[in-house]
Amino acid sequence: MSRRSDQANVAAVLTEALPYIRQFHGSTFVVKYGGNAMVDGDLKNSFARDIVLLKLVGLNPIIVHGGGPQIGDLLSRLNIPTKFVGGMRVTDEQTMDVVEMVLGGLVNQDIVSMINAHGGRAVGITGKDGDLIRAEKLTVNQPSPDVDVPEIIDIGHVGRVAEVRTEILSTLIDDDFIPVIAPIGVGPNGESYNINADLVAGRLAEALNAEKLILLTNTPGILDEQGKTIPSLTMKEAQTLVDSGVISEGMLPKTDCALSALKGGVASVQILDGTVPHALLLEIFTDSGIHTKITRDAAGGTQDD
Repeated sequence: MSRRSDQANVAAVLTEALPYIRQFHGSTFVVKYGGNAMVDGDLKNSFARDIVLLKLVGLNPIIVHGGGPQIGDLLSRLNIPTKFVGGMRVTDEQTMDVVEMVLGGLVNQDIVSMINAHGGRAVGITGKDGDLIRAEKLTVNQPSPDVDVPEIIDIGHVGRVAEVRTEILSTLIDDDFIPVIAPIGVGPNGESYNINADLVAGRLAEALNAEKLILLTNTPGILDEQGKTIPSLTMKEAQTLVDSGVISEGMLPKTDCALSALKGGVASVQILDGTVPHALLLEIFTDSGIHTKITRDAAGGTQDD
């Protein structure tokens, strides 16, 4: 390909991006960062550059990150046994100490350093900082073979979001910082709770009236019965796929998170394959986008409007 052709392609890409930059200027985007995008070096740098560019062109990205594999690795090295109930890690006080060390320290600061190395101004916090995320204990209901009533299992310091207080985020955004949030909440007595990062991202997006909630995964969005990516869905269409079992397993909680965020006022939710370099830019700034976008309905309202 000639140099002139390369230049023409670059110009075409920039021209295509311009109306989206104008449309989303000043908007808040909440990005759940996890999966392979957090462990592959090239993908980590690609993600950091994307976030810095979003900020430079006038968007307000807020990052919520996971860290399950990193927690599991450190627990293993410390010879602390791990038990799961209903897909959730049983988190006693010793395990919670490791969770806070990994999420609030190692992983969070790695993301902050990476963004700052690419010219951004990131600040790492947990949901405990500034009383951002108030949490309550989460229990698991599990069928009991001996009685008809499900057994209620206490899984320790695992929580759900009870309340979001966004003052600290507003302050950081006003001062041109990029918040990077570890999904740890604070209970009524000051105790720490580990909370699912997707759920935290969704509740933050609702509380901030975000333009978009973006969930990075290891799959190319929501797949149909033939295994092909569905580029766009309304809430009603997504719920139909859930009810029919087409959406299942690991994509089910992400879809539930998306539907809840949309009902809470978020304009749209994107489920992206984080293993694609520059997935954020491709989704936000191109006409076709990539992977799956879920909106309220064709007219832009909720299904209950």
